[in-house]
Amino acid sequence: MANDKSAHTDRMIAEAIRNRQTREAGYREKALKIYPWICGRCSREFTHHNLRELTVHHRDHNHDNNPGDGSNWELLCLYCHDNEHSRQLDADAARQAGIRSSGPTTQAATAQPFANLKSLLKRDEH
Repeated sequence: MANDKSAHTDRMIAEAIRNRQTREAGYREKALKIYPWICGRCSREFTHHNLRELTVHHRDHNHDNNPGDGSNWELLCLYCHDNEHSRQLDADAARQAGIRSSGPTTQAATAQPFANLKSLLKRDEH
């Protein structure tokens, strides 16, 4: 019984991978026809020799949103693509921590540890 479940799970995973690869091949091919082979961030140019280092980034981070006009895609080199996803992960973590892009959502600290410093220093001078 356990082997049947394992085999079924393996088949489902393999099918999901094949479907993803087929989907990616389709939109990658279209994006490479629509856009010049230049990274949209660092402006690095690509040729057939290094084209494998140019990726298709989904602007809305939804890999199922693939309009034929390419409006949800941009070509990014591997490094810029990794950076973009790292920035997205950082932003998600900040939101979960309650931090907005304009600053923390919590109130600023109200403690004033040096408020009485001047009087303390005067006292030591005498």
